[in-house]
Amino acid sequence: MAGGQPSEGEPYAAWICILCGWVYDESAGDPANGVAPGTRWADVPDDWTCPDCGVGKDEFEMVEI
Repeated sequence: MAGGQPSEGEPYAAWICILCGWVYDESAGDPANGVAPGTRWADVPDDWTCPDCGVGKDEFEMVEI
């Protein structure tokens, strides 16, 4: 998986599943499902699914944290 530090002035973001409320935090990633900490949302594989309810990336929205 892609990962690494954000560009200067570009903080990590969080994305929330609109179905179940599970939050993907770019700084934490989802190591249990193969996504390393520091992985930007755009770099999360398209076939990745929500660990809680199983929906795809298209059911997530960016949130302020």
